[in-house]
Amino acid sequence: MLRIRLARTGAKKKSTYRVVVIDRERARDGRFVEIVGHYNPRHSPPEIMLNRERVDYWIGRGAQPSETVQSFLKKPHASPAPA
Repeated sequence: MLRIRLARTGAKKKSTYRVVVIDRERARDGRFVEIVGHYNPRHSPPEIMLNRERVDYWIGRGAQPSETVQSFLKKPHASPAPA
């Protein structure tokens, strides 16, 4: 079962996150299938970049978004990730 969830990156106390497609049982920062976006909570307002086309593709393949990613998908201001 695949999940679309956050994986932490960045330095200590300066976290940023990747939005990744990953097997449900892997570790938070473990090996992932694909990066589908980024989230930077340190910006004001927080920066959310998602590749909606790839997210929709993986959801169509049965991947389930985490609660946090689900809330990102509902926000209209999530900018598309550069190609």
